[in-house]
Amino acid sequence: MRTARRVRLLAAAGTAVAALALTACQNGTGTRDEGASLPPSAATASTASTPAPSGTPGGDTGTGTATGGGGSSAAPVSGTATRTPKSSGNGGGSGSGSGSAAVLCNGSNTAVTVQPLSRPLNHMLITVRNTGTRTCHLTYYPVLRFDEMQWVPRPAEETHPQAVTTLAPGESGYAGVLLSAADGSGDGGTTGRRLTVAFQGTTPNSDGGASATPSLPAKGMYYDSSLQVTYWQQDRGDALDW
Repeated sequence: MRTARRVRLLAAAGTAVAALALTACQNGTGTRDEGASLPPSAATASTASTPAPSGTPGGDTGTGTATGGGGSSAAPVSGTATRTPKSSGNGGGSGSGSGSAAVLCNGSNTAVTVQPLSRPLNHMLITVRNTGTRTCHLTYYPVLRFDEMQWVPRPAEETHPQAVTTLAPGESGYAGVLLSAADGSGDGGTTGRRLTVAFQGTTPNSDGGASATPSLPAKGMYYDSSLQVTYWQQDRGDALDW
C-alpha cells in the first residue's frame, strides 16, 4: 500500500513539473515566446546602419540611369533619365539636334537664288534655303546692292510679318523685289550685272554675317529708283502678293 501511494505521489509531482515548464514556454497567448522584440528606436537604428546593396537605386551614379538591385521584389525602373546639355548660346558655329540654339541665316549657312518673274510684272523672287544643321532666323529684310549701287532699296512696310521668319534645316524663306515701276515713273533705270544680298542681325541695320552673291541671268536685271523689297517671308505667296 505504502509503495503504491509513493508511486502516485511521484507521478503527481512529475505532472506538476511538466505543467510549470509548459507555462514558462508560453507568453499567455498560447504561442511560444521567441524573445523580446526590439523597441522602435533600436529597430530603426539597426535598419539605418545596414548598408544598401550596390545595385539599389538611390544615389546619382553619374549616368542618369536607375537600376534595380538584384533579387529585389520592387518593380523594375524602366527608361533612362537623360540630362539635356545647355546651349552655349553664342549663336555661332555648327551643331545638330533639337537642343541646339538657333542662329542667324546668312551667306555661310544658306543657299541664295534669284528668279525674275513675269507676274507680277517687273518683279524678282529671292529664295533662301537653310543648308546648315541648325535652325536659323531671317531677320527684317534683305539689303540689296546691284554692282556699285550707292543707295539702299527701301522695304515695303506693309509686308512686315507678325513673327520672325524661321527656317529649319532644309526649309526656305522668301523675299519679293519690285525692280522697276510698271508705268515708267522710276528714274535712273540701269541694268545690274552683279547682286549682293546682305543679311541683318538682331537689330535693324546691324551686321547679320556673311553676304551672298546669287547668280543673275546673263542679260542682267533692269531696275530703277522704284526698287523696293519685302521683309523676309515664311511663304512664297506672301513674298509676291503685295
